[in-house]
Amino acid sequence: MGIQWYTKKWVTISLHILFWILFFVSPYLLRPVMDNAPAGPPRRYIGFYYLLFLNNVVRLLLFYANSYIFIARLVYRKRYGQYILVLIMAFGIMFFMDRLFFNLLIEGMRYSSWNFFVFNLLPFFFIIISSTAYRMIRDRIEENQQINNRETENLKTELTFLRSQVSPHFMFNVLNNMVALARKGSDQLEPSLIKLSSLIRYMVYETKDKVSIRKEIEYLQSYIDLQQQRFGRNMVLSVSMHDIDADDEIEPMLLVAFVENAFKHGTGLVEKAEIMIELKVRNGLLTFLVRNRYDPDSPDSKDGDSGIGLPNVQRRLNLLYGQKHSLLISKKDNWFSVSLQLNLH
Repeated sequence: MGIQWYTKKWVTISLHILFWILFFVSPYLLRPVMDNAPAGPPRRYIGFYYLLFLNNVVRLLLFYANSYIFIARLVYRKRYGQYILVLIMAFGIMFFMDRLFFNLLIEGMRYSSWNFFVFNLLPFFFIIISSTAYRMIRDRIEENQQINNRETENLKTELTFLRSQVSPHFMFNVLNNMVALARKGSDQLEPSLIKLSSLIRYMVYETKDKVSIRKEIEYLQSYIDLQQQRFGRNMVLSVSMHDIDADDEIEPMLLVAFVENAFKHGTGLVEKAEIMIELKVRNGLLTFLVRNRYDPDSPDSKDGDSGIGLPNVQRRLNLLYGQKHSLLISKKDNWFSVSLQLNLH
């Protein structure tokens, strides 16, 4: 997940700078009307401006002290009594600094403690409330970002795990079939080894990101060829893949689970074993249909070597494509059918 614009460091710094510029400048924009008199402002008003500027520096320090120190070390640790005591001490320090600045900058006037409370109590609470809100909002944004990052990493890990699973049962049978070809001295051994090599290479090296639809089809065709070589004339296989746009991309190893399921449950002891596979891609819409005959009287042979399986591929589809896919699975008249429509754009 991308980083939100308001969490970028330069945006945060810019907003802080803008806030404090407005905070420091606003009193000067709202200065007394007498300052606009032709004779110019009385000299003592210049001292008040300096006094106000220095007090604002103290408020700025209080803002960040409360945000980064008091909240983290006291409020988050539920030391509320200590926090209130620290705020009282901070207000006392503000009083001391205001009196010190006043005596240094203002001539001919007596310091009034009452005026300090009148002009500083509300700004004090404003600084405390705004800095507390800033810290809590900032922490909540960081917490949500960490949660999103963990979810993203978990999602990547889960997807990598799901698409990296290949049926050990299939690999075992293919290797046994190649052993048989080697014993017979068959000419089909070399092309079969090449297909198996390309199959493994694709699964290991070319499935990190989306792949072109043509590469996925080449992988699928190699898988089908190896399965067809195993069963030979014991089954009827119909494969049709057409209207393929080379520019389209798809998540790797997404379609093979449906084909694997058809070979697993549509062959063996099934009479008149027959599998039909049809794939087409037109205007970014992939349509994939896999049908196989099955024996309703034989129990499903579910074992630990069943590959990624239909539930896992459904999970991948939901994670990766959400509302951009439609999957229909049905059983009718001894035919098991899977129909997938996938919007690749």
